[in-house]
Amino acid sequence: MSQPQRIQPRTLKGFRDYLPESMIPREALIDTAKRIYRSYGFSPIDTPALEYLEILTGKGSEETDRQLYRFEDNGGRQVGMRFDLTVPLARFAAQHIGQLGVPFKRYHIATVWRGEAPQRGRFREFMQCDFDTIGTRSATADIETALVIHDLMQAIGFSRFAIRLNHRMVLNGVLERLDLLDRSTQILRTLDKLGKIGPAKVADEMMAAAGMTGDQASEVLKLADLHGSHDTILSALEPLVAGSQIGQEGIARLSEIVAGIRAAGVDSSRVILDVSIARGLDYYTGAIYETFLDDLPKIGSVCSGGRYDNLAGMYTNQDLPGIGASLGLDRLLSGMEELGMIQPVRTPADVLIAYFDRQRLHEYLALAAKLRAAGIGVEVYPDAKKLAAQLKYADQRGFRFALIAGSREFESGMCQLKDMQTGTSIDCSLDDDARAIITAICGDR
Repeated sequence: MSQPQRIQPRTLKGFRDYLPESMIPREALIDTAKRIYRSYGFSPIDTPALEYLEILTGKGSEETDRQLYRFEDNGGRQVGMRFDLTVPLARFAAQHIGQLGVPFKRYHIATVWRGEAPQRGRFREFMQCDFDTIGTRSATADIETALVIHDLMQAIGFSRFAIRLNHRMVLNGVLERLDLLDRSTQILRTLDKLGKIGPAKVADEMMAAAGMTGDQASEVLKLADLHGSHDTILSALEPLVAGSQIGQEGIARLSEIVAGIRAAGVDSSRVILDVSIARGLDYYTGAIYETFLDDLPKIGSVCSGGRYDNLAGMYTNQDLPGIGASLGLDRLLSGMEELGMIQPVRTPADVLIAYFDRQRLHEYLALAAKLRAAGIGVEVYPDAKKLAAQLKYADQRGFRFALIAGSREFESGMCQLKDMQTGTSIDCSLDDDARAIITAICGDR
């Protein structure tokens, strides 16, 4: 009888499997994000991976429309896989806001898909960690967005980072002064490429895509030359938006946001006014944010977002302005790995209980249960093998401790707790509630 042909195990280009050593820090980062979001009053939601195609198309940019995974399902419906979590949120809010009320604050941590060319830290399937406030135009929500990003970056473990802040109304004010407001979409999409292709190529593309003159392109690119303190940049913006009410309002909003961030005690060096950032998605209308790591600036923004006051208007007549940001989970993890911030661990448990006395399985299981009841992760090795083999396993998996107890130890009421990082061991009592073991483990944290 012939054997069936084996299928080569492989993943699609741009997609990947996550081994335990990848998933453990990934889940830890998600837990940190949830904790920070909840501390500001954001509530969790979820939406389907698939939406009607008309819900998704024409909402982000021409690029996201090209990258959209779309198909006809078995019922003949045209559907698409969400490319971000913001557009589904606008649909969700329009559909449920009567029950939710405003303002509504949500976080959503889920997978999205874009058929883009894979590159360093970017994949076709990736997870976003979003938080948003729906139903208010208040500058308080704009300020709070920056504060959440700041607290999130600190909680993750970064001290050297900068939140770059701008306002679409300032950009539109510059374009209005130059009589280019009707071409803002093409111009701002191109300006968003400034960090990738440089000012000369941006100027050329602006002239080609938006029909700008060389002088007009130079005026827009003056934004990239503004540096200094918040007050210095805000003052320098005045002549660039002279005569534009939109631009003046944008400067006022930026001033209010900066003042609020300062009042909350955030170091001014952590928030930089960068009036050249545009964010490529078309739905942004107000404040925009990008966050860069000082030690890895070329990896790109690791937490970005902005205000989108008109997006929900695609689905409802009710006024539902919104603002929020998204943590780039995979990109940030890639950066953390490069910076040596992630320890190679293949298990979430603290302790491996070695099993080498076949007659004591029930005692091992009872001891493990006591430790788990105290909140300590424990794995009991499944086979009664030589101790050296079990300690090798503990070392390979990254266990913090190995608990060693054979017949002699059980009879004496003692055990050894071996620190797998230092190689040192201490003797602990095997009393009824395992207090000594628990104290030794928890005291090391």
